[in-house]
Amino acid sequence: MCATTVGTETVMVDEIPFPPEITTTKPLSLLGHGITDIEIHFLQIKFTAIGVYLEPEIVKHLQQWKGKPGAVLAEDDDFFDALISAPVEKFLRIVVIKEIKGSQYGVQLESAVRDRLAADDKYEEEEEAALEKLVEFFQAAYFKKNSIITYHFPATSATAEIILSTEGKDSKTTVENANVTEMIKKWYLGGTRGVSQTTISCLANTLSAELSK
Repeated sequence: MCATTVGTETVMVDEIPFPPEITTTKPLSLLGHGITDIEIHFLQIKFTAIGVYLEPEIVKHLQQWKGKPGAVLAEDDDFFDALISAPVEKFLRIVVIKEIKGSQYGVQLESAVRDRLAADDKYEEEEEAALEKLVEFFQAAYFKKNSIITYHFPATSATAEIILSTEGKDSKTTVENANVTEMIKKWYLGGTRGVSQTTISCLANTLSAELSK
C-alpha cells in the first residue's frame, strides 16, 4: 500500500525497507514507491521495488494541479512531464526482488529509452553512443536479490549518476547525454507510459496530498 503522507518511518515495499529520507546534496523525501512486475498465467512475478525521492519543494513547481485527486493526476501525463522537468533533485532507488542478469535489465532500459528517443526524433549518434555505454555498464553484472541500482539526477545538470551495488561491491557510471537522461526519467516517472504504474499512482496520491496542504 502507498502511504500518502511523507513520514519519518521506514517504508516497506514488498518486504524491502526504504528509508523515508536520503541525503544527496540535500535531504530528499520518499514521495512514491511501487514495484515492477509481470503477470504470467495469473501468477504475479515481481522484479524490482522502487522508491522515488524528491526535494519537498517539488510542489512549488506543480501548483497548477492543486486540488486534483491522486487518481486524476495518475492519468495526467502533463503533470508527470512537469515533475520530470522541474529543476529539483531527483533520486531513484531500485531494489532487485527477482534475480536477473544485468544484460536483461540493460536490454529493457535500452529499448525503453531508444523507443522514446526515436518517437521524439532525438535518436542521433550521440544518444546511441551514450546508451551503448550504459548497456555495457550493466552487461557483465548479475543482479542478485537485494542488489540496488540508484539513479541520481542533479537539479542543475542534465546528467544521471548511476550506482549499482551488488554483493557489497559498488560500480558507478554517469550518463552525460541530456536526451538519454530525460528518457531514463520518463521510463520510471513518465505517467501512464511509466514502467511501474504502482509507483506512478503512489506518487500521484502523495503529491495530491502535499499540494492540498
